[in-house]
Amino acid sequence: MQQSSNHPALKQLDHRPWPLPKKRPLLSQIWQNLVFVHWEVSFEQIRAAVPQPLEIDTYDGKPWIAVVPFDMKKVTFKGIPPVAALSDFPEINVRTYVKYEGKPGVWFFSLDVPSKLSAWIARTFFHLPYRYARVQVIEKDDIIHYQHSMETAAFTAHYKPAQPFSKGVSSFEVWATERYCLYCKSKKGHLYRTEVQHQEWPLQQAEIDIQTNTLLKDWDLGLQHPSVLFSKHIDVLAYAPERLMDC
Repeated sequence: MQQSSNHPALKQLDHRPWPLPKKRPLLSQIWQNLVFVHWEVSFEQIRAAVPQPLEIDTYDGKPWIAVVPFDMKKVTFKGIPPVAALSDFPEINVRTYVKYEGKPGVWFFSLDVPSKLSAWIARTFFHLPYRYARVQVIEKDDIIHYQHSMETAAFTAHYKPAQPFSKGVSSFEVWATERYCLYCKSKKGHLYRTEVQHQEWPLQQAEIDIQTNTLLKDWDLGLQHPSVLFSKHIDVLAYAPERLMDC
């Protein structure tokens, strides 16, 4: 079924690596004040943590792990008006990059939000490892003050956009951000793929000062990638998860 093009996420399609799903989107949301911070990580450790049917996607022969803090706005099922108390909340996730059947996507190790209901919905219906955490975001003078804490981990940082970013088609930045699906595994062992749609990422280089980061304390990290990326705002559509296989 052809989708209406009146949603901002559907205004640009020619950048997609494969066609839109034929079904209607399930969720609508806005992501604001994102920052992408990447580190090299041991291939053996990533391989052991990601289900075997998925191929570990690498850049220059190296796997990468990222911490991505941002603010979620107007998260709602498509066609249902958002309610701020349920639809607006910050999130911080830890992710790596994978491929399956030629489709590059994202694999999440954790996604933390200050909403127990939202975490439960995402775990139950989208098979994603959401967790409840205390998260606060304050924007002042173009600086994002981000604070996350839970019993097992914490992340505190200040970041802000810097100079504009001009990306090449084969750059690390494009490889890490221009992904239009995510993969997840249900408690029953089924592998799922969730397609997403948004316009091409509007990226800037960013400056970040990380005071605390124990989200990655269990990982054997290498060097941090010198390119820290910022995006002010992007509209996103997500589709219902598609079951792929047992794993």
